[in-house]
Amino acid sequence: MTDVFSPYLIFAALQATTPLLLAALAGLLCSRVGVFNMALEGQMLVGAFAGVAVAFSTGSDLAGLLAAMIATMAFSVILAGGTTLLRANPVVVCIGMNLLASGLTAYLLRIFFGVSGTFADTTIPPLRRLTLPLLAELGPYGAAFNNHTLLTYLSWLLAFGVFALLYFTPMGLRLRGTGENPDAATSLGINVDRLRFLTVTISGGLVGLAGAQLSLGTVTMFSEDMSAGRGWIALVAIMLSRARPLGAGLACLLFGLTDAMGLRLQSFGAPNQLTDILPYVITLCVLVLSSTVRKNPVGA
Repeated sequence: MTDVFSPYLIFAALQATTPLLLAALAGLLCSRVGVFNMALEGQMLVGAFAGVAVAFSTGSDLAGLLAAMIATMAFSVILAGGTTLLRANPVVVCIGMNLLASGLTAYLLRIFFGVSGTFADTTIPPLRRLTLPLLAELGPYGAAFNNHTLLTYLSWLLAFGVFALLYFTPMGLRLRGTGENPDAATSLGINVDRLRFLTVTISGGLVGLAGAQLSLGTVTMFSEDMSAGRGWIALVAIMLSRARPLGAGLACLLFGLTDAMGLRLQSFGAPNQLTDILPYVITLCVLVLSSTVRKNPVGA
């Protein structure tokens, strides 16, 4: 058992949590202004492709990060404009975006790189990892929190930053008011459509970072549909936390831990078919349990 629960498991869990947390923060910001963002999966895929394509072309991981953010923000305009300017159903728009992202990235993979399925090259620069001497001195478990990409540390700082933004600033009050009672927000002089448009578009940059973490941080390659359901898991984290940043962080950490546990069990001979479905089984179980508890609260 001690071989399973090791510093490596903690390291892998933090690494797996990063894209989930970044996507969840973006989704909960959209939720707070009244836009249900189900396109996290497709947005993450766009960010992953853009990050690899530009990093490979320029030889710069920072350029790849910036491209991932810009491309995903541009892609997010579909949802932002569709729900505010065209008054379209966000669920329908998001389903279309997910399908578009899957097909478009597969098509561009063939156009730009002449391959299908997976593009990998040794010249793709990975995201730089930070070495913190203080953590290195804390032994194996301290080292488990060391040597991560900047995005891993940034994601947790952003979780606390979004929490502070939502609950301790006038802008946070406007965001929450727009989602909870748009008519009241309008009566106070808030341009609801503009705030929703900007929030959805800017939050797309966070999902772009999540995609870049997948394709430049966890690995240095792009594979068709490599988001592999992470956008949906991030959406579940938002639902479990009721769009609260710190709660979403804990939910993402749980799902990241199950993902890392699956990889760890593979090294002990567990069938990969079983370990691959472990994060999604845990996700469904937690969602059902949460729903049951809310319907039948303790002491009711």
